Amino acid sequence: MVVYALSYGVSILPLLAILSGLFILLVYVLKLERYIIFIPSSVIHGFTLGVAFIIALGQLNFALGMAGLAQHERFIANIQETLSNLEKANLAAVVLFSACFFFLLVWRRFSVKIPGVIIVAPSGILLGYLSQEGRIAVDLQTLFSKFGNISGKLWAVPDFNFVFNKGIFIGAMTIALVAILETLLSAKIADGMTRTKHNTRKEVLGVGAANIASGIFGGIPATAALARTALNIKSGADHKVSAAVSSVFIAVISLILLPFFKYLPLAAVAAILVFTAVQMVEKKHFLHLYKHDKSALFLSLLVAVVTVVEDPIVGILVGATIALLVFANNMSRAETEITLNKDKQLIKRINSAQLLHTRNHGDVLVYRFAGQLTYVNAQSHINNISLINGETKIVILSFRNLFFMDVDGMGSIQEMVSILEGKGKRVMLSAVNGLVAKPLKKEGWFRELGERGSVFASTQEALEKC
Repeated sequence: MVVYALSYGVSILPLLAILSGLFILLVYVLKLERYIIFIPSSVIHGFTLGVAFIIALGQLNFALGMAGLAQHERFIANIQETLSNLEKANLAAVVLFSACFFFLLVWRRFSVKIPGVIIVAPSGILLGYLSQEGRIAVDLQTLFSKFGNISGKLWAVPDFNFVFNKGIFIGAMTIALVAILETLLSAKIADGMTRTKHNTRKEVLGVGAANIASGIFGGIPATAALARTALNIKSGADHKVSAAVSSVFIAVISLILLPFFKYLPLAAVAAILVFTAVQMVEKKHFLHLYKHDKSALFLSLLVAVVTVVEDPIVGILVGATIALLVFANNMSRAETEITLNKDKQLIKRINSAQLLHTRNHGDVLVYRFAGQLTYVNAQSHINNISLINGETKIVILSFRNLFFMDVDGMGSIQEMVSILEGKGKRVMLSAVNGLVAKPLKKEGWFRELGERGSVFASTQEALEKC
């Protein structure tokens, strides 16, 4: 968003808000949101941890009372800039930050329903006013010293005098994607905090409408805010009505009380945000991953590092991509049950991993597919079939527990049949259910097996013919 503001000017933001809102509504109408977010909990927890670090570390200058430092494009560079100028820290700001942060931590232990922010903010405003007016000999940076006069307006007519070009549309589409991702991520994280279940469709519709409304009123593109969501929930405001109440209070503060907030010390703001960041991270999730799945824990920490060092969206994309590759690798393992028979008697039940280490495969082997047969795991099944030794005379391929098969899976069956027949074995197919029978019946090799009497309604029937 900042990039487009720098390229086209701040006045472009309302237009981007409206366009991104329209793109989001298009996603809603076409029901594309279901394909946008397939993200495991380990990635989400890593993303949350990374965002928490960004929020907390982003307050270093305010917490230390430092101003006028060079600003860099990369977040880490700004942190390094702060750490290299620690001698410029303001002791009063450090003390105020520490006192406010400590108060919020202690208050949280004694009062869950009443947030400590309600006490910290007015107290900070009073202290900032006394400092600003010279009533106390303490120099504190306030919102006024940082941003100047703060005032609120209900309506600001957006400027639509722009030439629509490819860059603006790409920008709007990018913002729309980020808005949907951040909104659904915030909703999913909030579900974990409140033990509820969000409605994805309503979330997407809501953020689309919010962006259009924001643009019409001269505002900037909007998304769900994880920090504010976490603060709301941690303060006990976990009902959907809290969002509406929050918007009313924001309007009241913006129109009536905003001038008073200019006296709020930046150190107090930093304490509130750092406290929120700390509250966002729930260590029980990471302890659970440590106990049960260390690879998922590593993925969480990797996402957190990428989120901080590079960008939150890059962190999510890296995490989701790695998780998808891990999932595909796990799915590529051929799930099957193999029964070995000799002289019409069952001698052993094994799985695919045990097939290589089993010497006696019997004279009749039943190979039962399970789950799905796709391009992901087809080669694993072919490899298993290739391991069947020369002692076996008949191989029965059972489809009873197969519920999905793609074109690569269908091609792999033909290859398995060819491999087995090439070794001089008779191949039978059994329990070919309706889900896979329709495409198979179109194949010449399948019809040929049927004409030879090698396709059976059940595995038991096939065994009786052996």
